[in-house]
Amino acid sequence: MREFKGNVLFLDRSDINTDEIIPARYLTEIEKAALKPHLLEDLKLDGFDPKKDIEPVSMIVTRANFGCGSSREHAPWALEINGIHAVVAVSFARIFRQNMFNCGMPAIELPEDEINAIFDTFSKDQTRMTVDIEKYEIMLQSQHQTRTTHFRISDFDRALIQTGGWVEYADRHY
Repeated sequence: MREFKGNVLFLDRSDINTDEIIPARYLTEIEKAALKPHLLEDLKLDGFDPKKDIEPVSMIVTRANFGCGSSREHAPWALEINGIHAVVAVSFARIFRQNMFNCGMPAIELPEDEINAIFDTFSKDQTRMTVDIEKYEIMLQSQHQTRTTHFRISDFDRALIQTGGWVEYADRHY
């Protein structure tokens, strides 16, 4: 069973692009560790401070079109090296979404009304989330609320997550 869990960072904005996830000036880095201090440093969002808000989280819930912009695998790498292993959104840019799965990390799409309900219920509280790949289930918990919802991903994307990403999948199957 492959399960992802941890505290949630709520990014209440659509169209967060790859330059905001990891600025282009760091794309010369080839070691994931070099990306760590720069995750979301250029993201402008009221109340968000990357120096304080990233450290205690391992999950992101956001709005539509997350990861738009340039097609670079550095964006999921920057999330991964910071311990953020799952993103839940209304939608993702196609290449970013596939790069997440290629790195063995879930990029889960939920309907807009479900994301709105999650923001309304949980975004003001410290919230933990569990993504269960086997059950196709997300559970959110705060001090006063619990919510469970289901998602869909392809069998292939699920296999990528279960094996830890594309390289591991290819090693096992080719």
